[in-house]
Amino acid sequence: MHTQSTPATEQLAPSDQAIEITGLTRGFGSGERRVQAVDGVDLSVRRGEIVALLGPNGAGKTTTIDMLLGLSSPDGGTVRVLGQSPRQAVASGRLSALLQTGGLLSDLTVAETVDVIAGFHSASARVPEVMERTGLTSIAKRKVSKCSGGEQQRIKFALALLPDPDVLVLDEPTTGMDVVARRNFWQAMAEEAGAGRTIVFATHYLEEAEQFAQRTLVMNRGKIVADGATAELRSSLGGRTVTATLPAPIDQSTVGAILDELKRAGLLAGVQASDMQIDSAGVMRVRTAHSDALAAKLLALGAHDLEIVAPTLETAFTTLTQDAGE
Repeated sequence: MHTQSTPATEQLAPSDQAIEITGLTRGFGSGERRVQAVDGVDLSVRRGEIVALLGPNGAGKTTTIDMLLGLSSPDGGTVRVLGQSPRQAVASGRLSALLQTGGLLSDLTVAETVDVIAGFHSASARVPEVMERTGLTSIAKRKVSKCSGGEQQRIKFALALLPDPDVLVLDEPTTGMDVVARRNFWQAMAEEAGAGRTIVFATHYLEEAEQFAQRTLVMNRGKIVADGATAELRSSLGGRTVTATLPAPIDQSTVGAILDELKRAGLLAGVQASDMQIDSAGVMRVRTAHSDALAAKLLALGAHDLEIVAPTLETAFTTLTQDAGE
């Protein structure tokens, strides 16, 4: 299964391109032990797009991000960021990142850390604004060693914003943050996106992709197995899930009669055995492309506690990665 509403190979005018990746490959090891971490990735990202990169552990996300940032070199293929090589884009301050790896100096305070890095970018004038936007002003005098994991992520976020980059890459940005900190972080990110930045972020939290990304990529075994608008990807499985409690008595005769009625009405056409479940309490779950008609018929047959749920990105993600591994 491959969903691609914005083809990775679509030709964009140079002025529209923020990121252009062509035929990207990277492997580790040799001989029988060689692992192909990235296997022929093609990708174009428009200026101003917000793109989520999903995939199970070992899918190739971090390796791809490392090459996008110029931290490692590909075995094959090319990476261009705003028409430049990744290292040129980083050096010019147009490309910046918040990574899982990389430590902070524990003996410095938060303010001292931001001041030092701002000096490298000739961006000292931006320090007060960046501190405020990342929620660090209130802990400016705290030593980094006394900051929680989530607070240290916010410091790294501030450092990434100092050069005022056009493209921002985030690798698992909310790792270590509690629920409130995650919400505040994404509120700040929404403001950055509103300012026109191109944002690419890898995450294990599927709800973050669902709520924030305009476009979602799914990687598995070094390849992009899905690429499309997040809402379209979520619905790509076709159909919604109808849940209802069947009328009593819950016995074989009653359930059989209800199923016969649904079949006669053509409401179970195309529904596979794996798409329908009825438990011992009489709760029926059916994934179908005809959810409204099925729900109406079940109500007419005396069912109650009815619910219709659209497919989640998690469901699509699981199916896509399973399909790719088969």
